[in-house]
Amino acid sequence: MQDPKDVKDAFAGIASRYAVTNHILSLGVDILWRRKVAKMISRRIPINILDVATGSGDLALEIQKRCPKAEVIGSDFCEAMLQQANKRGLKRTVLADAFNLPFPENRFDVVTVGFGLRNMADWSEALSEMFRVLSSGGCVVVLDFSLPESVVCRKLYRFYLHKILPAVAGLITGKRSAYQYLGRTIESFPSGKDMCSLIESSGFNRTKFHSLSGGIATIYSAEKN
Repeated sequence: MQDPKDVKDAFAGIASRYAVTNHILSLGVDILWRRKVAKMISRRIPINILDVATGSGDLALEIQKRCPKAEVIGSDFCEAMLQQANKRGLKRTVLADAFNLPFPENRFDVVTVGFGLRNMADWSEALSEMFRVLSSGGCVVVLDFSLPESVVCRKLYRFYLHKILPAVAGLITGKRSAYQYLGRTIESFPSGKDMCSLIESSGFNRTKFHSLSGGIATIYSAEKN
């Protein structure tokens, strides 16, 4: 679990270069992952969508593009990141802690969180709050990093994650420590069936997961009865 102050400080320090750094480090593949999530959500023809821990708005912007008739709100507890999201065209943002979302029960058709749940102090509590604001029949979608299943690929990925990525990101942002933190969180974050069990423990059902790019990232989806 993560310390909220450390997380906020880390993201505030890299806010202005966060999006471009991610695209460089993933060779642009992260854009394709978010497009896949947005396309999946658009099939549900949602009216109200909340993107929790929206950061600089990458996922929310993709969803806004795919679902032009829907209300898309991005929430985050880091004001510097929300300012970037607004500059990039996200129409509505809300400064809010993921554990205390300022919305009534059953407010949204879809709740998403892209690369944000992993950074929260209590994953179960955050998921329970998402469950609360999600309407009956609604869907939660979690997009986050995971570790490749192949032993060889996992070894190579760990070398990149802990050695190459922090060095490159440090040159771009001047905040190498923020990306050393990234590797540690990925190592400790549950994935696959373990993640599905965590989601279900918060009340969701019909949980599914889909690995991306050999297991480097995973999409999880679940519903609320």
